[in-house]
Amino acid sequence: MMEHFYLILSIIFIIAITMSMVGKGGGNFYVVTLILAGISITSAAASSQLIMMVTSLAALAIFSKRKKVDWKLALVIGIPINIMAFLGGYFSGYITEVYLKLIFAILLGAISIFLLLPIKEKKVKQINKFGYWNRTFGENHYTVNLWLIIPITSFIGFFAGAVGISGGSFLIPLMVILCGVPITIAVGTSSVLVSATAFMGFFGHLLGGDIISKSILAFVIVAFIGGIIGGAIAVKIDGKKLKIVFVITNLLAAILIIINIII
Repeated sequence: MMEHFYLILSIIFIIAITMSMVGKGGGNFYVVTLILAGISITSAAASSQLIMMVTSLAALAIFSKRKKVDWKLALVIGIPINIMAFLGGYFSGYITEVYLKLIFAILLGAISIFLLLPIKEKKVKQINKFGYWNRTFGENHYTVNLWLIIPITSFIGFFAGAVGISGGSFLIPLMVILCGVPITIAVGTSSVLVSATAFMGFFGHLLGGDIISKSILAFVIVAFIGGIIGGAIAVKIDGKKLKIVFVITNLLAAILIIINIII
């Protein structure tokens, strides 16, 4: 691995910047990179979780400073996700890995295509019924349908825990499409959820006895710097352009997973 050490560092740096921009953990990209570098799958998974946590925390610092993180929304969505992520990790052994990867790739592709469809902006209409949360965050107003968002995010949490990802690929579209959250706020809020999920995953790997890569300190440092840069770019970039970047990374991840299944 050492002969490709600087190449790996460069790839992780680029992934960290890109994933931080779109509020994703990028676990599938990190794991694939580390495996191709000759690191075992268990070590790659554990190392990836730590890298994701550090990257997301770095980006979170930028998003929070620019008031792009809806902490209350993150708390409401985060609790069921983390509980179900634990259950997903626990029961993942009962589901065939190929099926998990295939479902994951299909969902990524479907969400990406759905986000590309033109969605007309509508005036926010408050719904004063039980189970509907009329949320005001800064100058933004949106209504969170708890009857939909809680069950769906719980399912995503279970699935994310089962395949070892952060779930950011699904959480951002859900916040944008179901809750009407501006994508810049959704990306910032997702960084909270990604860092928390990654921490739980990393902690689980440590308890399970998995050994992280010996080069993890160098990977973490470049990922931290990349997370800061990615977060700084995200708060300045136009929402429409940010959505395009998000869609491209989703489709790329889906293609890589399908290739991995075939190979």
